[in-house]
Amino acid sequence: MPDPRVTALHYGKAAVRFYRTDGRDLFAGEVALDAFGDRLRPAWTGGDNTPLVATDSMKNFIHAAALEYPGDSLEEFTAFVGRRFLDTYPHVERVQLRARELPFAREGAALYRRTYDDYGAVELTMGAAGILAHRCGREALRLLKVSGSSFAGFVRDEYTTLPETHDRPLFMYVSVHWRHRTFEDRVPTPDVRGVVTETFEKFESRSIQHLVHEMGQRILRRFPAIVEVSFDAENRTRDAAALPPPAGARRAVYTDPRPPFGVIGLTLTR
Repeated sequence: MPDPRVTALHYGKAAVRFYRTDGRDLFAGEVALDAFGDRLRPAWTGGDNTPLVATDSMKNFIHAAALEYPGDSLEEFTAFVGRRFLDTYPHVERVQLRARELPFAREGAALYRRTYDDYGAVELTMGAAGILAHRCGREALRLLKVSGSSFAGFVRDEYTTLPETHDRPLFMYVSVHWRHRTFEDRVPTPDVRGVVTETFEKFESRSIQHLVHEMGQRILRRFPAIVEVSFDAENRTRDAAALPPPAGARRAVYTDPRPPFGVIGLTLTR
């Protein structure tokens, strides 16, 4: 039997949080950085740590970059970190970075409130030649509407207990990601979020599958710079707890659903 070959290796630092302020404005996020390259191999195959940048140093590097970076764009900051890291450690062939906003709402001149709402996100793969691949996103949206959704006509057999519904409240978790023709010509994540929420509110959907397809179609029509869009959704529609009176009133009470949850995925490409 031949000796096994190393076909992939990487290492890095995850969940590096930063909060940069000048006494008035705040720029906050979380970054994960992974390093790749054949010149790192001796650390795995022979216990030679000579090529390794300690992951604690990676954390300090990201914090120093956050101090030095002059702007407040998460995408540009992520690219800034990648370029600077590769320039500083040229034996690293490429880096993969994942970053997300830590959302705060301004409450006053020097006061912010931490929110736990959806947030912008970015993934970059960079090499000496620049950005090799990228994906932007808006993650952790929690959307509920009290009417305008149905689910009927699905397969019914001996395993089916779910009733058909023709106008139900709909609650779903959804994250949306997209790729641009070029990293430089980007669509701001709040703009994509706006299309997602507008479609969720106004489109009369026959299923969550139907709904996310319409979201994707509208995003691609609205933003020519986007060449691919994908969705990861969970059905969190509430369970009925108190049914309406016989007179047919729409008034009803719902409670949190029990797991397991339905999951839905879609990718649309031009």
